[in-house]
Amino acid sequence: MAATEDGQRLRMGKDGGSAPLGGLHAGRSIAMKQSGERFPRLVRMHSDEMEDIQEAHAGQIVTVFGWTVLQPSGDTFTDGSVRYTMTSMNVPEPVMSLAVSPVSKDSGAKEDPTFRVGLDPESGQTIISGMGELHLDIYVERIRREYKVDATVGKPRVNFRETVTQRAQFDYLHKKQTGGQGQYGRVCVYIEPLPTGSSEKFDFENMIVGQAIPSSFIPAIENGFKEAANSGSLIGHPVEYLLVVLTDGASHAVDSSELAFKLAAIYAFRQCYSAARPVTLEPIMLVDLKVPTEFQGSVAGDINKRKGVIVGNDQDGDDSVITAHVPLNNMFGCSTALRSMTQGKGEFTMEYKEHLPVSQEVQAQLVNQHNATKKAE
Repeated sequence: MAATEDGQRLRMGKDGGSAPLGGLHAGRSIAMKQSGERFPRLVRMHSDEMEDIQEAHAGQIVTVFGWTVLQPSGDTFTDGSVRYTMTSMNVPEPVMSLAVSPVSKDSGAKEDPTFRVGLDPESGQTIISGMGELHLDIYVERIRREYKVDATVGKPRVNFRETVTQRAQFDYLHKKQTGGQGQYGRVCVYIEPLPTGSSEKFDFENMIVGQAIPSSFIPAIENGFKEAANSGSLIGHPVEYLLVVLTDGASHAVDSSELAFKLAAIYAFRQCYSAARPVTLEPIMLVDLKVPTEFQGSVAGDINKRKGVIVGNDQDGDDSVITAHVPLNNMFGCSTALRSMTQGKGEFTMEYKEHLPVSQEVQAQLVNQHNATKKAE
């Protein structure tokens, strides 16, 4: 904490409380005099040692006790005569992530705004993000030492997708007879990829003429296909850019139900999916790198190793600005490699661009990994 630039001082009261003080921190402007709040202790820090002091002048950094700050570096304390609010800290976005399982929720994120902990809703993994490998290594070690949790650390799961590449037509009958009411539902459907550039990721069309299937069962059929598309048979990831067209079907006066037609849709999709020649899609990132020109060759070579495609190269003073499209699956560890290649002078940013099909080699690896995981479970 620091006192204000106009020379106001932060002082300790004779009774151990603090006198009114000048502006500190940033965020809310809190009037100490009106609220009657006081800091019971004022100290100067020397590494892990604390020295009690009675006052602090402008420009000095001190620590106070007895007040709960609601957000990191977010409050400005004043004597009430002014309403200053200091500029908030610029907290950069994390540049590296790790998957951790398990991890304590009390891992100290409040004291370090550059450290993030979150749950990936798709993979179910707990993801920690920070400013680099060393930053994350420190937190992983804290988890092990302070919380006695031997965490498993690894590369975050990339959100792959699946899609079909050709039309596949099928006629599926789901029929199940039990002691009471049975299940009966027949669907005649074809699936095909949506047009390139489509804004929709799943589309369902009912092309039935007449009442081969009562209209009350159509929503159940659509929901069945949507549910089945949540997990493709290639690597278990969602299927996107899929068009499902219902052309015909049949129902039973007694045994047909919403459940029967939903199950018919799910089983039909799983049975015919391979006939539509599915492929795996991987996220491609738009990566902008700014490096000293002398390191341009090494950085370009690293991009090629990561199977990236350089689409732009500009000059900004003594720096080269390289724009590339790189698969997200190959970007893990990029910040560490870039720091090593450029003597710590290089930097990069990336954002999602699109999903594109992977190579046959990569797809074979992903399918083998998925099958091995299923067998292990």
